[in-house]
Amino acid sequence: MKKTLLIFLMIISQMIFAQSDCDTSISICGNSDISYTPSGHGAIAEILNQNGGCLSSNERFTVWYNFTAATSGTLAFTIVPNFQGDDYDFAVYGPTTNGCTSLQTNNVFVRPIRCNYSGTPGNTGLDLAIPLPPPGVYGNNNQWSPHLQVTAGETYYMIVTNHSFSTNGFSLTWGGTATLASPFNDPSLITNPFIAPGLPNADPTQPNEVIVCSNPATFNFGTLSNAIINGNANFTVSYYHTPNDMLTGINPITTSVAVNTTDTYYYSIGYIDPTNPTNPNNKCKQTGKFKFKDGAIVADDDTLTECNNNNSGVAVFNLTTADVTNDPTYTKKYYPSLVDLNNGTGEITNPYQYVSAVGSVFVLVTSPFGCTDIGEIKLNFFPDIIVTEATIRVCSIQTNPSTGLFNLTTAVVNGQGGMTKKYYPSVADAINQTNEILTPATHIAPTGYAYVRVSNANGCYNIAKINLIVILPVYSTVLVDKIICAEDKTTLDAGPGFNSYLWSTGATTQTISNVGTGTYWVDLKTGDCIVKQTVKVYASEIPVVSNIEISNNTITVHVIGGIPPYQYSINGNTNWQDSNVFTNISRGDHTIFVRDNYKCVPVEVNVVVPNIINVITPNGDGMNDVIDYSALSGKQNLVLSIFDRYGAKIYQADKTNGYKWDGTANAGKKAPTGNYWYSVTWNENNKQSTPIKFSGWVLLKNRE
Repeated sequence: MKKTLLIFLMIISQMIFAQSDCDTSISICGNSDISYTPSGHGAIAEILNQNGGCLSSNERFTVWYNFTAATSGTLAFTIVPNFQGDDYDFAVYGPTTNGCTSLQTNNVFVRPIRCNYSGTPGNTGLDLAIPLPPPGVYGNNNQWSPHLQVTAGETYYMIVTNHSFSTNGFSLTWGGTATLASPFNDPSLITNPFIAPGLPNADPTQPNEVIVCSNPATFNFGTLSNAIINGNANFTVSYYHTPNDMLTGINPITTSVAVNTTDTYYYSIGYIDPTNPTNPNNKCKQTGKFKFKDGAIVADDDTLTECNNNNSGVAVFNLTTADVTNDPTYTKKYYPSLVDLNNGTGEITNPYQYVSAVGSVFVLVTSPFGCTDIGEIKLNFFPDIIVTEATIRVCSIQTNPSTGLFNLTTAVVNGQGGMTKKYYPSVADAINQTNEILTPATHIAPTGYAYVRVSNANGCYNIAKINLIVILPVYSTVLVDKIICAEDKTTLDAGPGFNSYLWSTGATTQTISNVGTGTYWVDLKTGDCIVKQTVKVYASEIPVVSNIEISNNTITVHVIGGIPPYQYSINGNTNWQDSNVFTNISRGDHTIFVRDNYKCVPVEVNVVVPNIINVITPNGDGMNDVIDYSALSGKQNLVLSIFDRYGAKIYQADKTNGYKWDGTANAGKKAPTGNYWYSVTWNENNKQSTPIKFSGWVLLKNRE
C-alpha cells in the first residue's frame, strides 16, 4: 500500500561526518523541526568572532543552515541538546539577497543579528517572550536572545556549534507567527501528495520496504522516482547509500546497483524553479529512507490426474486447480512448454478446460511486486478402464419375431472392481448420457447394438459395445395345413432336424397320426430356442349339385364347390364316370351321386324323371286332354311353363291351376294347333333344395 510522504526536513539523528560550511549550508524549508549531530566543522574553518561575533574563532562541532521567510511575522526557535550537559551556541546572519557572499570576506563573517555564547549547558535559542531590541541593536544574549521580526522573502543563515565537542546531537523547534519558505508546502507547486516508496514495515519504527525478487539483487533506483514524485512537476529524486551523502548531495546512486535487505537506503526530493535557478527553494530537500525486502516467490510443482475417457488419448484438465501457490494475490499464466513460457508465446487462454495428452505444462507465477517463478504441472491419466466387446444371443419373441428379450447386464465387458455400468442405445448417447436404457435386464430390441458406459469413482469412463443378435425362429417347412375328408384321419409330420418336439396332443415325436380335422400346434426346439408352429387340418369342401336338367331320357347334372374334377354315378356308388350327362334314363325316381377330387363320401340327390307327354288333344273326350304334372305337387316350387316356337311364354301351370295345361293361352283363349316347348321346374326336397329342370316338346291339336 502506498503511503503519503510526510513533509519533513533533515529529520536525521546520529549522523557523523555530515557538517557544512556557509556556502554549502543546509536549507531549512518550512517550519520543520531539526535533529542533527555535528562532529566537526566543514571544509573551511570560518572566522566567527570578529565584527561583533560572539562565537569562538575556531569552529568546533558545527553545522550551517539557511532559511527564507515565506510570510512576515515573528520567528523564534529552541535548541534542545540531546544531552542536557552539552553546551550549544548559535549565531544568525542576515537578511541577505546574495547568500554567504554578503556575509563574509575571506571567511571572516560580519556581525550576526543574534548570537548566543552562554557557556551554560542546556537549552538555548530565540525567545518570543524577550522584547525586540531597538533598531540598530542586535540584542544578543548569553543563553536566550530576542526573537526575530522577519519579512517575507528575507533569507538568513545560522550556525549551530557544540562547544562541548560531543556527538550527542540536538534538536531544534520553531516558534512565532512567520512561516519559512518551502516548495513542499506550496499548493501551487504540489498538486499531489508525494508517495513514499515501498510498503509499511511490519515494525512501525522501521522504514518502508521495497520488494526485490532476490537477495542480493540488482536494482534500478530510478524505477521508484515516478511513483514518489506522483505527477508533481519540477521535482526530482536522488538516491544515496548514506545519510551524509544525502545531506551533502554527494555520491548519488545513478545506475542499477547491487542491493541487499540489510542496509538502509536514502532518497532526497528536490525542487528546481524553472524561472529562477537561484531561488533558495531550490536547496530545499524532502528526504526519506527505505529498505529492501526479499519478495522472491516459490512456485511449487504439482501433478493433475484426469480421465482418459473412452480411450481417446486425451483428457480435460483444469490447470487452475494445480497447487502451485496458495497466495491468492499471485497471477498465473500457463504455457504448453518452457520455450513458449520464456518467449511469451502460445499462452493457454482457457486453463479451465485444457485438452491434452499426458505430459507437462508450465505456469508462470507472478507476485503483485513482479517477482516470478515457474512451476511445472505434470498431466497424468487415471488407470485406464479396460472394456471388451461382448455379444448376447437370444431367441426371438414369438409375437414379434424380429425382436428378442435381452438381459444386457449379463454382458461381460469389464473385469475391474468398483465399476458402475449404464446402458445406452448409441455411442453418442453413452458419451452424452442421454436416452439411458432404464431396464437393461429386460431390454427388447432387434438385432443390433447396445453400448455400456463403464465408469469408476473418479468419474472416468469407457464405452463398450454389446452385439445384440436375435436368433430368428426356425419353422418346419414340411408342416403345412391339410385338407382331408371330414370323415377321414391324417398324419402330421413336423419334419426332421429339431432337437425336440412337443405337440398340443402331448406327443413328443416328429409325427402324430390318426389326426382329424382341427387346429394343432407343436413346440419345435432348435438349440435353446423354441418356436410354436400352428397347423390346421381342414375338412374338404363338399361339392353341391347346383341344378339338374332332364330332357326326355337324359339327365345333365351341374355341380359347384368342392375341388374339381368331379365324378358322377347314378343309382349306386359304383360305375363312376367323368361326364355329368346320363342318357337312356328310365322314367321314375333315380339317385345321382357326385364326388370331387378328394373322393370323399359322395353327395346324393334324388331326382324324378317324369312321364313324357308329347301330344295333347283338348277335345273333351277324356283322352290326352291336358298335360298334368300334379303328381309332382309334393316338390318345392313346382312350375309348368309353356313356350311358343318363338320362346315366348304363353302359359304357366302351378298350384293355382293344379299344375295342368289344357291348351289355352293367356286369358283362357285356345292356343293354335302346333308344336310348343315346355319346362317343368322344381326344387328337390333335400338340404340343398337342388333345382331340377325337366323340358320337352308337345304337339297341341286344338279343335278348330
